[in-house]
Amino acid sequence: MKIQEKEKYTLFTANENSFEDFYKSFEKSVKDFKNMHVVVHLSSLEGLKSDDFLVFLDISDKKKENKTSFVIINNNISIDDFPEELNIVPTEIEAEDIIDMEAMERELGF
Repeated sequence: MKIQEKEKYTLFTANENSFEDFYKSFEKSVKDFKNMHVVVHLSSLEGLKSDDFLVFLDISDKKKENKTSFVIINNNISIDDFPEELNIVPTEIEAEDIIDMEAMERELGF
């Protein structure tokens, strides 16, 4: 797993051979970024199933409670197949847009 600190968020990029290996590493590391926006880039992993994305629901909820954003990047799935609580976008630019929009919503009290 590759971790990059960007200006607005921390980017976790999967470079493991399986989702399970990535998620184990991610779960240990994400705790260190509790107060930061987190973006997870999963497009390089092949054979992902819907259940693989759903494991992030709890983390997404915790990030929202902590007034930070959580976004998944994957361009190989239909976002309509997932709950609205999961921010899934096809590109890093769109992930940044989600972070900006959620920051504005928090400032407005939504």
